[in-house]
Amino acid sequence: MTAVLASPRTDRRQLAGVLTALATAQLIFSLDINIVFVALPDIGRSLDLSAGSLQWVVGAYAVFAGGFLLLGGRAADLLGRRRMFLAALGLYGVGSLAGSLAPNPAMIIVARAVQGVGGALLLPSTLALLTTSFDEGAARNRALAVWGGAGASGLTLGALSGGVLTQLFGWRAVFVVNVPLVAAVIALAVRVIPPDGDRERGRRFDAAGALTGTAAALLLVYALVQGPIGGWTDPAVGAALGCAAALFGCFMVLERRGSDPLLPATLLTNRSTGIAAAITFAYMATFGVLPYFLTVLFQDTHGLSPLRTGLVFLIPSASIAAGTQAGEHLVTRIGARAALLIGFAVGIPGTALLAVAFEHQAGILVAVPGLIVSGFGQGVVWTGMWIAAGMGVAADQQGVANGLASTTLSLGNAIGLAALTAVAAGHGAPTAVLVATVAMLLGTVLAGALPAHRPA
Repeated sequence: MTAVLASPRTDRRQLAGVLTALATAQLIFSLDINIVFVALPDIGRSLDLSAGSLQWVVGAYAVFAGGFLLLGGRAADLLGRRRMFLAALGLYGVGSLAGSLAPNPAMIIVARAVQGVGGALLLPSTLALLTTSFDEGAARNRALAVWGGAGASGLTLGALSGGVLTQLFGWRAVFVVNVPLVAAVIALAVRVIPPDGDRERGRRFDAAGALTGTAAALLLVYALVQGPIGGWTDPAVGAALGCAAALFGCFMVLERRGSDPLLPATLLTNRSTGIAAAITFAYMATFGVLPYFLTVLFQDTHGLSPLRTGLVFLIPSASIAAGTQAGEHLVTRIGARAALLIGFAVGIPGTALLAVAFEHQAGILVAVPGLIVSGFGQGVVWTGMWIAAGMGVAADQQGVANGLASTTLSLGNAIGLAALTAVAAGHGAPTAVLVATVAMLLGTVLAGALPAHRPA
């Protein structure tokens, strides 16, 4: 249920504080998906990491964030959204501090894993707090646009922050920067987010479902990250995929038979949530991996410094932020399905334009039109897909609903990056970007399958 506060004026002020805390938390989460990309060469030289170990500085975060998202959503619903939000922020801060002090490869990989678990607990609790603090319709759409602007822009601002911090202060700064941000959000959240109520009687945690579901997700993301590093014929990759499939089968059996399952049947039959989860997968497998390829383009192809690379990322960041706000207006006026179709219709040709910029002879200015158009489309889709994920979902299931959508987001990132880097290795970056453009058509098909909700 929506929080009931003292007065209309207090409502507005307190809800503004809640939204500020949640949007800043989302910015922190999104920044860290890409912030280490630009710093990786310096991390490798400083800690003497092998190529495989260096990739796990990114991979450890992806594996643990992807593996624990569904569990994090369920925990938010059962243990309290505010409690999980604060606990997740604390864990994230600890992981960031450990990363900044890491003296060796093992320590920095463990620190990134801790950050990943913190992020997995943070994202669904953040979304659940937002969707239960603002009524479904125009108010929630506006809040999601602000939250979405912070998150979508964070994906590209991560590269900017990484470049600036690495060049000015060294690679450890990309971890240190999270600590004061986390502390500030915790201080604000304690003051403005209403305490959780008593835990609902008769509900249990579904330990068996949580164990099998989390283990399946962890092993699947591990295989997707390790495959490009060790090769897809690596026995460890095959074993991980096989175990993931077996555990997922066990998970589905347990969910069908359980009295209080991790994924309630009502949620699984919610058409909007299921399709939105598929759209988040398609989004992150295509739009979401572009910052990686753009970093390669700017630094390797055009020889830009980390600082200049980061500054160029201001262009798509501004465009994405504008798109998230446009997405809110579109969803409110014409519905989520139409808004998402418009977002993909803009983003697909914009991304196709980016493929031209990956030709070695093309100047950096050639990338600007694609960065602007693709970024705007990304922003519209980002806002629309999260609004769709929470449509028609009961308040006590918002955490797990958003955990489901967040899990597919993380899996999409891992699968998309693995697939497109393989394409780039064999056929070049321009081809990889074109493949991503074609794959975005899947998002269009999925958006067209959404139910036509009447705008609020």
